[in-house]
Amino acid sequence: MARNVLGSELTECGRDPITGFFRDGCCNTSLDDVGSHTVCATVTSEFLEYSKAAGNDLSTPRPEYGFVGLKPGDGWCVCAARWLQAAEAGYPCPVRLAATHERALDVVPLELLRTHASDSDN
Repeated sequence: MARNVLGSELTECGRDPITGFFRDGCCNTSLDDVGSHTVCATVTSEFLEYSKAAGNDLSTPRPEYGFVGLKPGDGWCVCAARWLQAAEAGYPCPVRLAATHERALDVVPLELLRTHASDSDN
């Protein structure tokens, strides 16, 4: 059973659009997930703009990959390092702790995730 940053069972992050490294709706991970798509974020327009400027355009649809593009308010499993980078640059987006995989703690301190928690698990 996958665990979240709080030590309990990992919950779903998003299904519309479907998220996750495995496109299973959860921020599950494996050794193949070198980007560590483990932070369940509720993306904001500021985060999407920052990510695009940093080289990862998450808002433009890419139908050839079955990707509809994200809009503010979507739940998405983002790379832990990119979320941390955005937070340090002043563009953090809310995170759902119950849906953030414990492996995110390899990159992002729990205290910082708690600061930006949007769920009641804080």
